[in-house]
Amino acid sequence: MAEKIYVGADHVGFNLKNRLVEELKRLGYEPVDVGPKQLDPADDYPDFAKPVAAAVSAGNATRGVLTCGTGLGMSYTANRFPKVRAAIAWNEEIAELARKHGNSNVLVLPAQFVSEDQGVGILKKWLETTFEGGRHARRVEKIDK
Repeated sequence: MAEKIYVGADHVGFNLKNRLVEELKRLGYEPVDVGPKQLDPADDYPDFAKPVAAAVSAGNATRGVLTCGTGLGMSYTANRFPKVRAAIAWNEEIAELARKHGNSNVLVLPAQFVSEDQGVGILKKWLETTFEGGRHARRVEKIDK
C-alpha cells in the first residue's frame, strides 16, 4: 500500500502544490490533496495547513507537504500541532538536513523563492532522506516534552 502524504497550499503555492501532487503520484505515493482545488486569491494559509498538520499529528499520515509564498505562515500553523516538525526548505541541502537531523515530517516550500522544478528536487531529496537518529533522536524527543 502506498504511503499517504497530505498536501496543501495557499493561493501563492497553488501551482507548485499541483505539480508536487503529480510528482508524488508518479513516485508511487498516495497524495491527499486538501486544497485548494481552484485558485482563489482570497484563501488563507491556515485553512490548508491545519488539515495537513492534523493528519500528521494524529498519525493518519506519517508526512505532509505544504507550500505558500514564504513558507512561514504554513510552518507557523503546522508547528502548533503536537508531534509535527514542519521545516521550510529552499534547497535540497536544507531538506536533507531537516530529515536527517530533525526528522521533519512536514516539508514546507516557499513558492515565491523556488521554481516548480526546484520544488520537485527538494521534495525528492526530502522523501529519500532518512532520519539519522543517534544524538539527533535525543534532541527531537525533547521537542514534545
